[in-house]
Amino acid sequence: MKNTEIRLLRADEIECRVGTINERGLSLLLYKDARVDQKILDEAFGMYGWERTHQSIEGNLYCTVRIWDSEKAQWIEKQDVGTTSYTEKEKGQASDAFKRACVNVGIGRELYTAPFIWISSSKANIQKRDNRYTTSERFQVREISYNGMREIAAITIVNDRGVVVYEYQEKKNSSKNQNTTNRITELQKKELENELKRTGVDIEKVLGRYELKKLDEMTPDIYERAIHGLKNSKSKDRKAA
Repeated sequence: MKNTEIRLLRADEIECRVGTINERGLSLLLYKDARVDQKILDEAFGMYGWERTHQSIEGNLYCTVRIWDSEKAQWIEKQDVGTTSYTEKEKGQASDAFKRACVNVGIGRELYTAPFIWISSSKANIQKRDNRYTTSERFQVREISYNGMREIAAITIVNDRGVVVYEYQEKKNSSKNQNTTNRITELQKKELENELKRTGVDIEKVLGRYELKKLDEMTPDIYERAIHGLKNSKSKDRKAA
């Protein structure tokens, strides 16, 4: 199999979902859906050049994406596990496992380079209901561009009325500054460690999923994804039961 380069995601292939929300504003996380993964797999390897399988291991649903290597005459496998969704439990977990396995193939890895996206309450319609903050607004990526390292260099996000609520432009020669400022806080590290202890998940597994060598390399966006997945996971005591 030749070294096939997976293309980068277009703006219309990226979803915006609310991560955290409070009276001051909300954070957004960038996602792709399973249909985008299927389309890009078809583009890169052909409709009959890949396949997916699912299996349950210790109560967790795993997905394996297999890509045919015609030169070696064998299948190349990439596998990952899904997290439980609040609705349509099995379907949601299967879809999540597939999307994660596709990241291992190389689809959408650039989303992990996203800046921390914060929209203040002055730009978002936030309400408080039953002691919780919510928003009915929807957000979408209008424009996105990447640098030579396949990292997000610029992004523009609008609300459902088409009003720009967030803009980011990579600064030239800013990599040194980003290495020190675009990292999680000590408080976030502590919360992550508590969730790892509660769930029994090994830190090396989390770092490996996001292609990090150490916790100090974790960005706020990756932290939001990791903590969201851990909070949706069962405690190790419940797993044992």
